[in-house]
Amino acid sequence: MYAPRTTPWPLVALFTAGYLAPYLLPTTVGRLERGLDLTPTQAGGVGSLLLLSSATAGFLLASRVERAGARTLARLGLVLAAVGYGGAALTTSVPAVVAGAVVGGFGSGTATTVAATRIAAEKDPHRASTLGLLSVSALAGVVYLTVPHLPGHGLTLAAIALTALAVWPLTARLPGGTARTAAQAAVGAAEADGSGAGRLPYRRSGMVLAGAMLLWSLAQNALWGVSGRIGVGQAHLSEPAVGVVFAVALGAGLLGVLGAGALGSRLGRALPIGGGTVVIACCIALSASATGLGSFAFGEIAWNTFYPVVLSYLIGLAASLDARGRWAVLVGSASSLGTAAGPLTGSVLSAQAGFPVMGAVLAVGLLLVAVPMTGVALHAGGRALLPGAVRRRGGHPAAVVAATTGTPSGAVPEVGAPEQPVVEIALDGAAVPARGEYDTAAATQAPGGL
Repeated sequence: MYAPRTTPWPLVALFTAGYLAPYLLPTTVGRLERGLDLTPTQAGGVGSLLLLSSATAGFLLASRVERAGARTLARLGLVLAAVGYGGAALTTSVPAVVAGAVVGGFGSGTATTVAATRIAAEKDPHRASTLGLLSVSALAGVVYLTVPHLPGHGLTLAAIALTALAVWPLTARLPGGTARTAAQAAVGAAEADGSGAGRLPYRRSGMVLAGAMLLWSLAQNALWGVSGRIGVGQAHLSEPAVGVVFAVALGAGLLGVLGAGALGSRLGRALPIGGGTVVIACCIALSASATGLGSFAFGEIAWNTFYPVVLSYLIGLAASLDARGRWAVLVGSASSLGTAAGPLTGSVLSAQAGFPVMGAVLAVGLLLVAVPMTGVALHAGGRALLPGAVRRRGGHPAAVVAATTGTPSGAVPEVGAPEQPVVEIALDGAAVPARGEYDTAAATQAPGGL
C-alpha cells in the first residue's frame, strides 16, 4: 500500500502569485503605453525593470530560504507585491509607477523563489509545478477576459496586488525558520553519509541549463511583450478581441499542462523539451507574421499550448538536479533575467526590423538553444519525474528492471542517493570444488553437502 499523495496547495498558490506578473505582461505593457502616454520602448522598459527586479530577488535569496524560513520570506514577498503593484495602480505619476513596479517585481520574485525551493523538496516536483502552471494560467485567462472592458492603466497591476493579498492566509501552512524542512532532512542525511551535499551537484549541467533558459525565456517574452501590439496594429483586431484570443490561448495552455501532467515521465524529459521548443519556434514565427484573426489566433493558441508543457518539464529538470532547490531557484532566476530582457528586446527588434523579421530571429534562436537544453535532459542525472523512472549508473533504466522483476517502483533507488554498501556473508561449509567440465543442468547439492 502506498500513502496517498497530498497536494501542496500553499505552494501552488504562492507559485501563482509569483508567476502572475509575467503572464500578464502583454496587457500590462499595453496599458502603460496607452494610459501614461509612453512610447512602446518606454513601456517595454518598465516591464523589463519589473521582471529584472523579480530575477534579482531570486539570485539574492536562492540560498537563504532555509535559513530565514519559507513562511517569513513568502509573507515578505507578498507584502512587497501588494504594496508595489497596488501603489503603481493607484497613481499616474510615471516615476511612482516605475518604483511600484520594481518593488512589486521584487515581491513576485521572492514568492517565486520560496515556491521553487519548496517544490524542489517535493517527492514529485513535476506534479507540483504543473498544478502551479494550471492555476496561474486559469487566473490570467480570467484577467484577460475582464480587463479589456474596463478603463485605466493599472488594472492588471491591481489584479496582481489582490492575488498577493488573497494568498497571504495560506502562508501559515509553510514552515518557519526553525522548522527542519524536507530538503534540509535530505541534505543532513547525505552529509552524514559523506556525500558532500553542501556543494552544488551537477554544476556543468546546471550552468548550461541556466544559460539556455535565459535565452529561451528571452525569446518567449520578446514576442509575448509585443503580442498585444501585433494583434491591434498588424492583425487589425480590437483590444477586446485580442483579449479574447489571449484568454483562449491560456485556456489551451491549461489543456497542455493537463496533458503534460498525464504524460509524466513516459517520454522522458528530452523529447518534450527539445521537440516542444521546435514547435514553439514555428508558432512564434507564425504569430509574429500574422496579418489577420485566423493566423494570429492560431499562432498564439498553439504557442500557449506548448509553452507551459515545455516549461513544466524544464522546472522539473532543474528541481531534479538538487533536492535543496538551489538549481531550481538559480535556473528560475536566469529565466527571469531572460524574461526581463524580453519586452525591451521585442520592442527594439520590432521597431528596427518589423514584427515578421523579429519573429524569424527569435525562432532561429530557439532552434539553437534547444540543443543544449535537450543535451542536459539526456545526460544529467537528478531525481526522476515519477517514482521508479530513474536510471541506474551505467546501466538500463531501473524502471524497466522493476517492471520486469515485479519490484515495486518505490523500492528502486533514486539517482544521487548514496549507493548501498556491499556486505559479505560468510557461508557454512567448504566451497564446491571447481569441475573440469560443465554437466547437464540439474538440481545440485548445497555448498559443503555430501
